[in-house]
Formats: sequence, structure tokens, C-alpha cells
Amino acid sequence: MSAVVASELVLADAESLQDLGRYAARARALDADGAVRLQAVGLVLASWVGVLPGSGLLSTGVTIGLRTSELAEPAQLDVVVPLASVSDRVARPGERAVLPIPPMTMSAAWAAVSPPRSGWQPVGVIDAEALQHSASEGIAEVADGTPAGAGAPALAALREQVWRRPIAGTSDGVPVPAALAFAAYALGFLSQDVEATVATSGRWTRLTTPAGHALTRS
Repeated sequence: MSAVVASELVLADAESLQDLGRYAARARALDADGAVRLQAVGLVLASWVGVLPGSGLLSTGVTIGLRTSELAEPAQLDVVVPLASVSDRVARPGERAVLPIPPMTMSAAWAAVSPPRSGWQPVGVIDAEALQHSASEGIAEVADGTPAGAGAPALAALREQVWRRPIAGTSDGVPVPAALAFAAYALGFLSQDVEATVATSGRWTRLTTPAGHALTRS
């Protein structure tokens, strides 16, 4: 069966659809007005979300999440839609595991900064406990270091300082930006006793667990 430009996505099963809903909910907790980029090629759906916006012309520090899902029917799609619209559609499932594509699209700066598809070099592993510790410490530091009434520029500067900081290195001594720990923690990619693999390609670093990928650009 050949792929067609999709008006709906048929996921492999109901659990896959609910997983997508949980993923969208976690991303909305980071940005209630945020977006998700849905890319479907054949029987694979890639769902990208923004975690940290980055700064400057090169979007230094931009951090995004990626989760893939299996489709029951091949499709072709590349669209950026509101997270809220995906959550609404998943919350009202029908008999089939179908996600109707929301009609309203939106722009997101992070969606224009695409990581490379190839050229990734593995550089080591890091355990989930170290990632969870780094994320928790960073979240507390941002919360404690933001005084009441602080403006958006001050908050953005503090977040940039905290999440650019390297955490404990991988087994090969390559530093892992704390932004990746935060993304993996916030999007539910970490679980007990899981090791995450780390790879690099140019300015990008990718953290991968069985649940998904977190990527950041230096």
C-alpha cells in the first residue's frame, strides 16, 4: 500500500494513541501554548516537541524531544499543530486508534532547526539516576533563583545558565548538557535502572532511552 498525504493517522493500537496523549500532556506542562511537529513517513510517526528555546541566530541551547510511534497504515505528513488540539483529539478516542490531524497549524522557532538524520557518533552511556538528579537539581535552582517579579529576560538568562551546564560525563568522559537531563525527565523518558545512550553529530548532542530522544544544539 502506498503512502498518502494524511488527514488522519491510524496508530498501531489504542495504547500507542494513549502514549501519544501522555507525551503531549507532558509537553504542555512545559508550554501550555506549545506545538508538536508530526512527521509521518510510511509506518513511522515522529512527534517532535520543544523543551528549551535556545538563543541567538544559531539557536544555541535549543532543546527538543522526539518520540516515535508505529502506524497501522502508511502515511505521509509533516505539519506543526498545537499540542492542545492533539490532547483534545486523543481524549475522545473512537473505536479505532485514529488521530485526526488538527486543521489549525502554527509556527514554532524550534521546528525550523532540524537535527541531522545521519552522521551520529556514539560517545557513551549515562544512567537514569544521574540524569534524574541533574534535572531535579536544575529545576530547584531555577525555582529558587527566580525572585518574585523577575522579568522574562532574567528568567531566560537563569535557565540558560543552568541548563547549559554539563553534568557528570558518560562512560567515555564526554560531558552531557543538563538540558538533555531536563528534557528526558520532563517528557517521561527516564525510568529506574535504564541507561541512556549519548551520541553527537556536529553541534548536536542526542540522549536516547527506550522511551524517546532528547536533542540539544551547542
